Amino acid sequence: MSSSQSSLLPHATRDLARFAAKTTLADIPTETIEAIKLSFIDGLGVCLQGSTLPWTRKVYELVRDEGGKPKASVWGTGHRTSLTNAVLVNSTAGHAFEMDDIHKESIVHPNSLAVPIVLALAEADPSISGKDIAVALTVGYEVGLRIGNAATTSLFLNGFHPQGTSGAFVAAATAGKLLQLDAEAMQNALGIAGSMGAGLMAAQEGAMVKRLHAGRAAQGGLMAALLARRGFTGISDVVEAGYGGFLSAFSRTPNPARLLQGLGQDWEAGKVGFKMYPNVTSIHAALDAMRQVLIEENLSASEISQIEVGCGHMTFVHTAWQYHPAGVTAAQMNMYYGLSVMALRKDVSADDYSEAAIADPKTLDFMRRIRIVEDAEIESRGPAFRHAARLRVETSDGRAFAREILHRRASPENPVKWEDIARKFNANVGGLLEPAAGERLLQLGTSLERLADVTVINDIVAAPFAKAETG
Repeated sequence: MSSSQSSLLPHATRDLARFAAKTTLADIPTETIEAIKLSFIDGLGVCLQGSTLPWTRKVYELVRDEGGKPKASVWGTGHRTSLTNAVLVNSTAGHAFEMDDIHKESIVHPNSLAVPIVLALAEADPSISGKDIAVALTVGYEVGLRIGNAATTSLFLNGFHPQGTSGAFVAAATAGKLLQLDAEAMQNALGIAGSMGAGLMAAQEGAMVKRLHAGRAAQGGLMAALLARRGFTGISDVVEAGYGGFLSAFSRTPNPARLLQGLGQDWEAGKVGFKMYPNVTSIHAALDAMRQVLIEENLSASEISQIEVGCGHMTFVHTAWQYHPAGVTAAQMNMYYGLSVMALRKDVSADDYSEAAIADPKTLDFMRRIRIVEDAEIESRGPAFRHAARLRVETSDGRAFAREILHRRASPENPVKWEDIARKFNANVGGLLEPAAGERLLQLGTSLERLADVTVINDIVAAPFAKAETG
């Protein structure tokens, strides 16, 4: 074997698998469990809201028509199907409207991958407790996010979607932990999952398929763990293999040290942020800055002559392409669109991403006043500041206002509270669940690690929605 094909970090997959298999609740800091509970409740809300959207409905209709042994529920429908097909639909729903959580360094949204898996497995095996779920979520996040960290942003810049690729490891480790896989079987689960991930970033410019990346990664990771439990083997060094391993295949410039650095001490699972706008996280700092200027300076859109935003290279590539109405996905990925809406309405909500709204002539016209550039100083700060933005607003009467947002609202560095996540959750499930049911889910979420079982949670999310069509 040539030196170019040597292992990037010997035994990394084995060591991650051993960590996942042996970790208990006592090993996890209390603050990490608290963060996981926020992510769990946020994930429930975004999955339930996303289950009503047209692209999720199409995936559900396929699963319904194909049939399957009724082990787990497709949320909000009253329909039960196989474990892997239920997860396919529910995780597609979780990524259906750009509201799932976000881990900045790995660029993975773990709750849309993992929350459907833990509840599907608990529905099939009611002996699974809330503590089991809290530990499985933490372990799944930790392993998958570390692999995403090691892949670096070069995986994304190489054209792959981290959610669909790195995300498969989140799913496999989460499922493997709930299935009580030992270290060897967990290593096989990861070794299978590495071949299951997929997703191309061109999907961001106008297609339903980006939503499916989460569903397929969750389904693939769950399938990997179920196969590993049966003795099916995977690539033993899947993450670090010098030729054809995950990092060497997907990432031009991986950082394999990030796989094991601080493992068990520095918890990536506790560094997950949330989305307070229903669009790509990379534009949130710019939206926060724009909203500050509008409110604090009491500006209206009619007074604005120009907006200039400086951002890092990845955010520029990800969001600053020329906008034209090409579907809801494209609008949610585009900074010109988001800033234009913010300038006109002083906020951005789900209503701004309807098929009618994304082609609004007023919004399209305002975009001509927006200029987005790469900011060398922000870029020089490194990946930890890839969401940062500098914004300057000029008015027609010669005034100018500037804001710099290094850490968007709801990031780990600028966190929100339980009340904020509860408010987002209630907005997502309003009109779908009876208010008492939504309140019950919030109560159960606060005490997840103390629940003897999660049957009540599954009963609520599985039932047909109160007011939504279920087909």
